[in-house]
Amino acid sequence: MMIPRFFCPAALPETGVFELPSAVAHHADKVLRMKPGQPLVLFDGSGREVSATLVALGRRASVELGAWSEPPRESPLEVILVQALASGDKMDWVIQKAVELGVSAVVPLVSERCVLKLTGDRADKRLRHWQQVVISACEQSGRNWVPPVEAPLPLHEFLARENGAVRLALAPGATRRLAALPRPAGPCEILVGPEGGWGDRELALFAGGRCEAVSLGPRVLRTETAGLAALAVMQAAWGDF
Repeated sequence: MMIPRFFCPAALPETGVFELPSAVAHHADKVLRMKPGQPLVLFDGSGREVSATLVALGRRASVELGAWSEPPRESPLEVILVQALASGDKMDWVIQKAVELGVSAVVPLVSERCVLKLTGDRADKRLRHWQQVVISACEQSGRNWVPPVEAPLPLHEFLARENGAVRLALAPGATRRLAALPRPAGPCEILVGPEGGWGDRELALFAGGRCEAVSLGPRVLRTETAGLAALAVMQAAWGDF
């Protein structure tokens, strides 16, 4: 059986007994039904992880820390997924799987044909939820770095940002295919359109926003499929698959 892994947002000590955060303790006790003496792994997002042994549960759940390690589980590619907001639980699915595939960060994108609309408190609540989805995916997949999820950003604001990254927009009908491109020399941003596709004005913006339109072949993929397919292609061609 896999040893349970838990994210602890506070910096972990090097040695000794460590009291688990309440959320981690609850998950270990009430969800996984762990018992004192069982092994587990903790990580704090610094890139390392530490083996531990469960000492006690309840109000003062604690573990005895063991050996630290820094396993190489991060992709050699720095890929930022820029995903147009999708309805239902599709965003959760995309973010979860993108983290498993090694994405460096996620930028939710507001485009003109987005079905999902987020503002104010609702947007803040959803962002916190997505960050928890990322943490859970890191726990499951073995990643010790926690990719950030940015607040939703309108397309024109995103295109106005200058960070030197290669910028590619997935667009059915584009003449150049993703797999035919050379390996990016640095960060790469993959833009994925909404359920209704990119609008004409948005396609026109790409040309002026240092963004190349590329395709994933002759079939039209759903928004929740396209970005994940692109990540898999990139990992297979240039990454660690």
